[in-house]
Amino acid sequence: MELILLLGIALFIVIYRKKQGDNVSHFINNEITVLYEKFAPYSFKKVREKTKELGREMSPKEYVLQGVFLGGFAGVISYLYFYNLVTSIFYAFVAVMFVPYLSFLRCKRVYSEFIFEQVQVYTSNTIMEFATTQSFVKSLEGVRESGLLDDPIAGDVDRVIELSYKNGSIDEGIEFFNNLYPYYIVKNMHQLFLQITKEGAQNSNDSLEQMQLDIDTLVEGVYRDRIDRANFHKKFLQFGMMLYVLALLVQYLLGRESYINMLQQWYVRLLLHLILVVNTYFLISGEKYYNENVGAE
Repeated sequence: MELILLLGIALFIVIYRKKQGDNVSHFINNEITVLYEKFAPYSFKKVREKTKELGREMSPKEYVLQGVFLGGFAGVISYLYFYNLVTSIFYAFVAVMFVPYLSFLRCKRVYSEFIFEQVQVYTSNTIMEFATTQSFVKSLEGVRESGLLDDPIAGDVDRVIELSYKNGSIDEGIEFFNNLYPYYIVKNMHQLFLQITKEGAQNSNDSLEQMQLDIDTLVEGVYRDRIDRANFHKKFLQFGMMLYVLALLVQYLLGRESYINMLQQWYVRLLLHLILVVNTYFLISGEKYYNENVGAE
């Protein structure tokens, strides 16, 4: 195992020497970019591209620092568990491999927040435009021309307008948009406009005002939930980190020599591996929950 590790390090040095014109961070960034473009799924590329446009993508330096922190933490903790350098290097390598997945989760959260903000803009401004135009399609044209919407929602609104003019009805356009953005505020607003259009309601101002109040209330709740999630996330990470230290507390109580003697038993090592795996799964699951479904109603 040590020989394989040394060969891997030697191979990295040889490749790096061929890149003499590049500095270390630029070289690492190039290699990661090549792998990313080759293996990353389309969904990852889509949300990461939008994250870059919003200026919220991490820099290569931040990615490297994240990898160093995760690898270093995993290496130190696993060494204190097993007092074995090879095992420690293995866990450090596995921890670094989680960096792309954590990046994907973060990008999904940023993208989800962006989409919800755009949905809020779309619904609120469509209602305000309708108060003037008394036409759903004309309202969409007004919102589009205002420049408040960004892709992909801006392009999808164009598609709704196109379908409405093509079919002479708003039904297909609304169904198209509802399938893409299944938010309650979107479906409820569209349902209201369908009723107004088909039933020919003469005075819809009260219903639209109530709809606007409902949207404002829902948005306030979503943003409050984001703050609560962020606070809970910090405490969750602290608690998750402390779980790794529990086994070290047992080691402290038993004494280092007694603990090392126990490591000679295969079932003790297996139990320690299970503790690390379960704790890691707990942390990753928490990260997944924190970063997904942001803005959901």
